[in-house]
Amino acid sequence: MHNMSSRISILLVLLVAALTGCVRDEAVSSTDADLERTLIRLSETGSLSSYLLPDVNNLAGIPAGIGNPLTEEKVELGKLLFHETALGRDAVNPAMLRTFSCSSCHVADAAFTAGAMQGLADGGVGFGQAGDGRAVSELYQEDDVDAQGARPLSMLGVAYVTNSMWAGRFGAHGANAEVEDVWGVYDPATEVNHLGLNGLEAQNIEGTITHRMSTDAYLLDTLGYRRMFDRAFPEFEGEARYGRIALSFALSAYIRTLLPNQAPWQKWLRGNKNAMTETQKNGAMLFFGKAGCYRCHNGPALNGNTFHAIGVNDLCDVPGAIRTGIDDTRNLGRGDFTRRQQDMFKFKVPQVYNTKDMPFYFHGSSKTDLREVVEYFNAGVPENDRVPANNISDFFHPLNLTDTEVNELTEFLAEGLYDPDLQRYVPEQVLSGNCFPNSDPQSRADMGCE
Repeated sequence: MHNMSSRISILLVLLVAALTGCVRDEAVSSTDADLERTLIRLSETGSLSSYLLPDVNNLAGIPAGIGNPLTEEKVELGKLLFHETALGRDAVNPAMLRTFSCSSCHVADAAFTAGAMQGLADGGVGFGQAGDGRAVSELYQEDDVDAQGARPLSMLGVAYVTNSMWAGRFGAHGANAEVEDVWGVYDPATEVNHLGLNGLEAQNIEGTITHRMSTDAYLLDTLGYRRMFDRAFPEFEGEARYGRIALSFALSAYIRTLLPNQAPWQKWLRGNKNAMTETQKNGAMLFFGKAGCYRCHNGPALNGNTFHAIGVNDLCDVPGAIRTGIDDTRNLGRGDFTRRQQDMFKFKVPQVYNTKDMPFYFHGSSKTDLREVVEYFNAGVPENDRVPANNISDFFHPLNLTDTEVNELTEFLAEGLYDPDLQRYVPEQVLSGNCFPNSDPQSRADMGCE
């Protein structure tokens, strides 16, 4: 009898253990299953593949610009040029020649955006850590500094962007196809849209002018970039092979490969259900559910080609910002480009990968903490009283997230969408041998590359 009782007790213990284990497994798999069902329901293709970023080695799988098919030769050339300070040959002050690059304002360790509150190219000195020490050179008057009036957007995932910059002013297609009558009217630089290119390629043609960069015999022949242009653009004839369009196409080809495809979220989508924690999965459910983030941040890059006013402060509201002010028309967002009333104060939806590395948020650098960003959306109350209430997006309203849910959503953004190795997109050195992203004396000292 005693043996029978012992056997029954053992069986009961094993049964409880088995049931407990099943419940735990079902809880985990239930979260995964619920998330998968939600994603498939929201997907345009009815598949998780709608959210997958391609492998960088699969150039055919990465969206290319019109007239600019992706090739290994272009990407390699663009990778070097993006970080090459020798490209900065049109500086206002001769002392600052060849001291800045595209990566001065798009630093890999800051999620390919600026490490400081404002992007400073020509006229900026210093680097600090991840670009946070960038400051105005004493050699420059404020009006001569190449300082952006809105915070530089991240370069991550821009292969999926049709119209680039906060106002979406560049690119002949997408949202700009319906406003062809304003191309070049209010902003002469947007005349480039008549070339019929995508936003990134059009932007980089004008951007290299704005940011005082161009090729020359020194860069091409002394440094040896000519042979790389020859390999990348055999179809271009004469000097056009080394001109501004070719330069833009190479930079754009490289930028299109900046894909955060090693983030836990991407691994989870590819089948590794242990890649994200339960907290991150709960945050993903909120992103694609109650919080409604997916309504604006969608597609593989979780960015968007739409424009919304959410009433955040402008860069002119941040102490120390230069070359901007309350009357800066760039504060109008897309309205500055189209001058249509319905576009006023609307800004392009940015991507949300690697936001943990970003020291500032929104077009005006008005937030410095990721949880603060989530809290701003949760409260749904505009902070900029210059933005009329009737311009505010219908999507911007109180979300009624609990403190726990705010934490979960923040964790998904900070860790679930975090690619830990963006340095794989940075060259070990550029052909000039210069320190990069900047090569002014203070930057070289900051980075220890004297």
